Amino acid sequence: MTPLSSRVPISPTAATGDAGRFSPDRDLMLSDADFARIRELIYRRAGIVLAEHKKDMVYSRIGRRVRKHGLVRFQDYLAKLEQDSGGPEWEAFTNALTTNLTAFFRESHHFPLLADLVRERRGPVRVWSAGASTGEEPYSIAMALTEVLGDKADFQVLATDIDTEALDRARRGIYPMDQVGKLDERRRKRFFQKGSGARSGFARVRPEVAARVRFQTLNLVAPKWPVEDRFDAIFCRNVMIYFDKGTQARILDRFAPLLKHDGLLFAGHSESFSYISECFRLRGQTVYTLADR
Repeated sequence: MTPLSSRVPISPTAATGDAGRFSPDRDLMLSDADFARIRELIYRRAGIVLAEHKKDMVYSRIGRRVRKHGLVRFQDYLAKLEQDSGGPEWEAFTNALTTNLTAFFRESHHFPLLADLVRERRGPVRVWSAGASTGEEPYSIAMALTEVLGDKADFQVLATDIDTEALDRARRGIYPMDQVGKLDERRRKRFFQKGSGARSGFARVRPEVAARVRFQTLNLVAPKWPVEDRFDAIFCRNVMIYFDKGTQARILDRFAPLLKHDGLLFAGHSESFSYISECFRLRGQTVYTLADR
């Protein structure tokens, strides 16, 4: 391990593009070969396909991990990472390359469809948020189900993600007021507690809403999923865009037996599953149902 104090000085005349050299405005060395290795490792571990133009993003995000270990070369960090195949650094590596862009009631046209689906349900209602991120989606689902089924109904939301840091934030259920403030006043008062004092400017999801959501770490490309329920709906929105078509097809095929016969699969606005899996057919705008029903 190279201590921080012994970093190689950066020459002001160093080339900016050659592999194995420092850029004059950067303190770390990321070669093309290092970037290729990172792309391969995150694909093998999480199914994420990193495009060629993501090199700056990788430098920024993984660079924090390189510095944390007192290194200046990505090559040394990657060697350290691969030497410990089951070590905790893999979790940090994966978290760093996961994108979390979400909001409460994002793609709002999906929630009335969910309400119509479950409105007449007499048994328990189960919904899976398969890309829970920092919690806005699963909490939105819990709010929508509360509104249509009532506070006493039997429903639960399973919220999973590969990013453990995002899930920790989701479990806390605390959000800036400028984010919560985008909801209408009725929902803000019913589902959130406004912070005061040190928590002024923030709001917490009310405990009775939080109790409806169960958070769990899950890797969608793992050989086994710790999921046993059959679901009325599965939300897998803006997740598949990070996978190649083969990975998408395998995940969709695994979703199919976990969905009830009249259940719905919700996709993101830029995703289309129509020509990827024979298990699903398009029912409406980015909404799918099982093809054999």
